[in-house]
Amino acid sequence: MKRTIVACLLALGCTLAGIAQETYKDRQSYKDWPKLAAKLSNDFFTTQEARRIGDNVLLYQQTTGGWPKNIFIPAELTEEECQKVIDQKDDVNESTIDNKATTTEITYLSRLYNASGIEKYKDAAIRGICYLFEAQYENGGWPQFYPRPKGYYTHITYNDDAMTNVLKLMRDISKGKAPYTYLPEDIRQQAKVSLDKGVDCILKTQVRQNGVLTVWCAQHDEHTLAPAKARAYELPSLSGQESDDIVLFLMSLSKPSPEIIASIDAAVAWFKKVQINGLKRETFTNAEGKKDYRMVPCQEGEECPPLWARFYTLEDNRPFFCDRDGIMRFDLSEIGHERRNGYSWYNSDGLKVFKKYEEWKRKY
Repeated sequence: MKRTIVACLLALGCTLAGIAQETYKDRQSYKDWPKLAAKLSNDFFTTQEARRIGDNVLLYQQTTGGWPKNIFIPAELTEEECQKVIDQKDDVNESTIDNKATTTEITYLSRLYNASGIEKYKDAAIRGICYLFEAQYENGGWPQFYPRPKGYYTHITYNDDAMTNVLKLMRDISKGKAPYTYLPEDIRQQAKVSLDKGVDCILKTQVRQNGVLTVWCAQHDEHTLAPAKARAYELPSLSGQESDDIVLFLMSLSKPSPEIIASIDAAVAWFKKVQINGLKRETFTNAEGKKDYRMVPCQEGEECPPLWARFYTLEDNRPFFCDRDGIMRFDLSEIGHERRNGYSWYNSDGLKVFKKYEEWKRKY
């Protein structure tokens, strides 16, 4: 049964008490929650404010054990907002690993339990971990949303580092690293099994091009493991954005197998092969008075870092771009202003891969 507003206020602490910081009241800052949670000091978790936020985390936990995304959980809630959250709890389709949802809340609750010793925070964190165990496919992948019966949400999702965020959590739990030291041995063992299955999925989904290992698509079909389409402008491709975090994750694993080593070597070789040199982003105001940008050649003598496109063709590594019409184009200027400026088409994160690879190569 759904709880009443009074019960919600008593059990979950949905009050206006706590530190009245403007950032908590800004409902437009939902994307800042994972960043904020990651930066909180250990001392913070001994405060009443930490418990107030922790009670909000409990409030938003879904019946599946997971959490929805894009919610600024520290916001101070009115009675009406509290009841609305409760009324929506039966919508289990909101449970997701996208945008660092669920992993962020598990880590927050774990830190809060360690500081407070309050059992409800531990119990909720374990429910969240068990949700991740349940959501994992037998082949080792995770869908973006679980449970959802259809749509691209069911694909194995590397997009925006969704699956690698879960695997990092499983790695740390299995090793008994802080803040997960309180977890029982059976949970740690399950996390190790989950981690191994996830790594095996990564190895199996690494795309071969003419028999040569390359990198990964942002999402893969959960049945065939082939690169898969998501939104209209996210076509099957080789990802110059998601693949970097996958490689960094693989390099974080201790005692890598020969298969993992081969996977890393091949991915780094691909990043070197497809890097874009001599190009930079230039902002300007277009004819409609809107802020816009274009990619232009670097001037002679100008130092420009190498770039990687978000999407490359599966067949021949051509950078491409796509608008909401789903048509592949090879010039960024050919897509509309909204998608050009509302999506990340280039990045320089491959440099992080190269830096880490030099350290990793000396060790392995």
